[in-house]
Amino acid sequence: MVSLTRAWNFADAWESVAARLQDAPAQQQQDQIFTWSVFNRRANGVAVALLQAGARQQDKVAQYMYNCPQYLESIFATFKAGLVPVNTNYRYTDDELVYIWDNADVVAVVFHGVFAETIERLRHRVPGVIVWLWVGDGSGPCPMWATDYEVCAEQDTETNVQGPWGRSGDDLLLLYTGGTTGMPKGVMWRQEDLFLTLDSTNKKRLPPTPQGDPIGERSLRPGPRNLPAAPLMHGTGLFNAMSNLTVAGCIITMAGRKFDPAELLDTIEKYHVNSMSIVGDAFAKPILRALDSEPQRWDISSLRVIVSSGVMFAAETKQGLLRHSERLIMVDALGSSEAIGMAQSTTSAAGESKTASFELGPNTKILTEDGREVQPGSSEIGRVALKGNTPIGYYKDPEKSAKTFQIINGVRWSIPGDWASIDIDGTVHLLGRGSQCINTGGEKVYPEEVEEALKLHPSVADAAVVGVPDERFGQAITALVEALPGQNIVEADLIAFIKQYYAAYKAPKRVIAVATVGRASNGKLDYKALTEIALATLT
Repeated sequence: MVSLTRAWNFADAWESVAARLQDAPAQQQQDQIFTWSVFNRRANGVAVALLQAGARQQDKVAQYMYNCPQYLESIFATFKAGLVPVNTNYRYTDDELVYIWDNADVVAVVFHGVFAETIERLRHRVPGVIVWLWVGDGSGPCPMWATDYEVCAEQDTETNVQGPWGRSGDDLLLLYTGGTTGMPKGVMWRQEDLFLTLDSTNKKRLPPTPQGDPIGERSLRPGPRNLPAAPLMHGTGLFNAMSNLTVAGCIITMAGRKFDPAELLDTIEKYHVNSMSIVGDAFAKPILRALDSEPQRWDISSLRVIVSSGVMFAAETKQGLLRHSERLIMVDALGSSEAIGMAQSTTSAAGESKTASFELGPNTKILTEDGREVQPGSSEIGRVALKGNTPIGYYKDPEKSAKTFQIINGVRWSIPGDWASIDIDGTVHLLGRGSQCINTGGEKVYPEEVEEALKLHPSVADAAVVGVPDERFGQAITALVEALPGQNIVEADLIAFIKQYYAAYKAPKRVIAVATVGRASNGKLDYKALTEIALATLT
């Protein structure tokens, strides 16, 4: 029996699974399978290498890789050694990489070989890094200044490794945010808080465990086969993968380095994927288009659950996916790096939820700016707020921490900035981030709701909505629209289309056709850059 008072650490949890299910698969990429025994042993080897290089208690280790088995393996090693993993966006420029690694006080970087040239240019600018672990990917030899990751992983280290300081539920994970409203910020999650938050999600979809043991009997048999379609460098992919490992699952990663719906569907069929994580319509729409274009090509009957977070997942897209598999359950989770599990909606053949409509979690409220709770059916709007197991703040940024993590009437809340209203029945309607709100003629318009309506038009692949300065209205709503292949964007048609859904003041004054809106792999848009494009086009 596991004590209810123990401090949960992911290394302890995963070692427990490895001890019970040594020969079960923990990770797989194409036909390469890593059993739980191998996963554990290789993580031990990497942990030893980090400690021998001089890493000390809670030093930071950056993962600078595409999705691959070594990504989670190196995180496991980091947890074992009592160190802190730091996600790194592989799309960042040299200056952004230097900022992240300097801001996070990184001492070790695990990187794919394809990034060796980039690191060669900038490594003199991050003198705090004491070891570079090179993950071979066929792009060239290991540089002289780096250490071969595979040599470290293949050390004969059957004994579970710890640093001399041991492990704790207070050990951290640093998750850097996307930085669309400024430079990225490092969200500090205590492992125990993150473990319990992810376990509460597992409780909703898995059988209960006895005596409150979050691992318990779940690790007596292999768990779900999970495919993180979203990059592991973002919270949606990473946290879903970590959650599935905790229930003895197998994480299946794709070898391709750009999202390809055909590769994803091939992987689901060939490796019998049970669940996958995506980032809303940015992933779901291309998947649906592939299925619609070749409805007999793929057997996706093994897939039972799709979890989405980070961006809108339209009801129409969900219904389209259900046409191809009535067994699907789609979970649309409202959350962020700073607040996991604020609310969710579930769609299946038995019932559906409207776009951007959610059921609040037990620790979630809608609060006004002065801290009052928004009452259901009041038509008042407020910010979505989460209490309970939340991050301790932003790394080395007490000012921004105080703005997001607020104490109201003696209760600590995480308030990332999502605005919403709540119906009389408790259904929450997400409006969008307050930082992107457009004030046009005294009316507030949230870009996300207009974007979602635009994407329902048969000519539109994706859309972004920004406000540009306007002498009459203060800000004029402007849409940047990406067309589907073979389609043309007609401004008047789209403006009229929006007026079918919303009040006239929410309709764009101008529509600009663009080759791409530049949606990132985490589903986010760079509204500052898009506004500059709009201004340059209109002037």
